[in-house]
Amino acid sequence: MYDVCIIGAGVVGLNIARELAKYRVSVCILERNDDVGCGCSKANSGIVHGGYSDEPGTLKAQLCVRGNRMFEQLEKELNFGYRNTGSLVLAFAEEDFSKLQQLYEYGTANGVQGLAIITGEQARAKEPYLSGEVKGALYCANAGVTSPYEFAVALAENAVLNGVELKLNQEVTRIEQAEDGLRVFTGAGQVAAARYVLNAAGIHSDTVARMLGIDDYRITPRRGQYVVLDKDQNYLVKSVIFQVPTRLGKGILLTATYHGNLMIGPNAEEVDDKEDVGTDEKTLAYIVQTARKSVPGFNMKRALRSFAGNRPVSNQKDWVIAASRVKGFINLVGIDSPGLTASPAIAVKVTGLLQDKGLALVPNPAFQPYRKPVIVKKGSEFAGDVDAADPERRIICRCEKVTEAEIIDSLYRGIEVRSVGAVGRRTRAGYGSCQGAFCGPRVKELIARELQLAVEEVQPREQPAAAAQRAKRLELYKLH
Repeated sequence: MYDVCIIGAGVVGLNIARELAKYRVSVCILERNDDVGCGCSKANSGIVHGGYSDEPGTLKAQLCVRGNRMFEQLEKELNFGYRNTGSLVLAFAEEDFSKLQQLYEYGTANGVQGLAIITGEQARAKEPYLSGEVKGALYCANAGVTSPYEFAVALAENAVLNGVELKLNQEVTRIEQAEDGLRVFTGAGQVAAARYVLNAAGIHSDTVARMLGIDDYRITPRRGQYVVLDKDQNYLVKSVIFQVPTRLGKGILLTATYHGNLMIGPNAEEVDDKEDVGTDEKTLAYIVQTARKSVPGFNMKRALRSFAGNRPVSNQKDWVIAASRVKGFINLVGIDSPGLTASPAIAVKVTGLLQDKGLALVPNPAFQPYRKPVIVKKGSEFAGDVDAADPERRIICRCEKVTEAEIIDSLYRGIEVRSVGAVGRRTRAGYGSCQGAFCGPRVKELIARELQLAVEEVQPREQPAAAAQRAKRLELYKLH
């Protein structure tokens, strides 16, 4: 019997787990995938939004601003990768300025600091490679970028260190009420009994709610496709560059990721299949063409990869973060953008909600807030080599200078890691210019050696058929 069972190991569920670990509370997390942060949490822009986009008074607006202000301290504690960059929302025509004014007023009402509407010349002074067609912009000093999958991993590692039980490969199939709480059943045959169950299942949160007869919610997947370019293109942007948003979202952006790649996207398209995270040539060509309106000079021959993620857009006007009519069952439904930014503040809100519902929150004096980084920053003095004898100097991934010691470290942090993809999300092995052509087999061999597996048992970053299709599309849209 746990005090709290959390369904879903995305950034929302993991932030809640870590927040609860600050108290003498027993917590488990059930995750259907073989790693944390494998849904919307990893396949997004990685933007820490300023808080000017959402209507004042909504949960989105309140929690985005609060969450934004928590990232600096979280980075100091967890070392996942966060950098303040500022952002610009560009206006290309006189009619765009009315939208900038609305965003400015929203931001002011939401308590966002560092906002200003600036001219095109002032915008180009901040971002010299902006198009000459830019007539003005909304500047926000408090936006930033993070590494979203590393954020999820860091939260999970720290939560586990502080006593939270993480159960992977456990897809929830049924929930039943009991006298002393709820019983959560998984397809793998496990049962978790808990006084409180939190539905943080993201794109599947409506399905989980229906397991208890709560039929109020419908999630429509809204797919966004992205293109990632090599680091030699990141000179083109210093901040996060948006265009005036549409009814479907914040539009096509350009940003340098936390680790220095140039990224463009996403589009916004409603799809029927929640598992459909494919990319297509036509959409990628549209993203490239639209992004060139903001910054025309990027070189598509330096494109490395495309990916897509589905955002959980619900039939409600705002996020649902509330106790349900079923005792002990709390829903977090429709947490779409800016959910990543708001996730630390969502955790504080949910912890307070649990306390209001009767959960005793006695501080845990043994709580350890710090988590050392996996990735060791390497300066010009680093003397690594692929043939070095010392694991701390032996390079496995040449592009990102990932060492054997870093990869081994990533395997022994309290979370089972059995795939090349999981190692990549922790170390960036395979994320460089060759996209794992050199290091992929070497990473597999290391995992097999350390975990005493056959090499064939180690899962690749993606299945061969998917990799071949992605490579074909990459060659096609490079022509644009």
